[in-house]
Amino acid sequence: MLRLTMDFNPFKYCSWLRYLGYLMILMVLGIIGLTYWAVIILYWGPKLIHGGAQAVLAAFIVLVFHVLLVLLTWSYFMVVFQDPGSVPQNWTPILDGNLEEGASSSSLASPWPASTGGERRSGVGYCSRCQSAKPPRCHHCSVCQRCVLKMDHHCVWVVNCVGARNYKFFLLFLVYTFLETILDTFSLLPQIITLLGEAKKRSASPGNLAVTVLAFVLNLAFALSLLCFVVMHATLLWSNTTTIEVYEKKRDKKDRASRWKYDLGWKTNVEQVFGTKKALWFLPVFAKDDLDNVPSLQGTYFPVREDSEL
Repeated sequence: MLRLTMDFNPFKYCSWLRYLGYLMILMVLGIIGLTYWAVIILYWGPKLIHGGAQAVLAAFIVLVFHVLLVLLTWSYFMVVFQDPGSVPQNWTPILDGNLEEGASSSSLASPWPASTGGERRSGVGYCSRCQSAKPPRCHHCSVCQRCVLKMDHHCVWVVNCVGARNYKFFLLFLVYTFLETILDTFSLLPQIITLLGEAKKRSASPGNLAVTVLAFVLNLAFALSLLCFVVMHATLLWSNTTTIEVYEKKRDKKDRASRWKYDLGWKTNVEQVFGTKKALWFLPVFAKDDLDNVPSLQGTYFPVREDSEL
């Protein structure tokens, strides 16, 4: 009886949430299609084609709409398909002075200043579900049924975890989607006013009115909700903290009283997520040099403040 109890893992039943995520992908694509129809096909596209006084404004809106659409779609599918990072097979921590890491030797040849120190032994843990050691900031995902490097959270909207190797793509997706929904909301507002006026005269097309109103409401709702997420994750990025670590610090009074050990200054914190090649910060890609030399993107070793406590 005791053996059966120990073998029982209730968390494995969380994996059904992955199937819910596939519906979310269809929902995202559906909202994009609906918005495209309302903004481009019904309203601003015809103004651009027919010319007139609003042609310049229409050209600007159509151009920005498509640029943001490409960037948010690109970022979205990079989050969906990019592995957030798994613990290397047979990974074990190696103690080197006050540095501890289990990745390849390229981690030691990183551009990070030596004054930032290294991850202490206390950062390495053990996963009872995977029955193996796990690097610092690594957590087990009950939905994916595996340990994820620098796990931030499992996002049902992308059917994937957000971790060390796709957190940048997730942040870009949030920002570009927020900008797109703001643009859509303001660009549809004049059409909403016009259609509501026509509806009173019973001259508006019921189909066009329904599509436009639905697209406007959805974009406004997403813009307001995404604003909260963008502000939250910008704050986390600035302090080099994950969503999970926010809750961990709330439980640890010592961490709340002292400066976060992974906080190396805003510039270094941003580079640990976006890489050192600033020209690529706004694109959902990484330079090969960053993948090879930035320790945090490898996910098994993280520099810490020299004055942090063990």
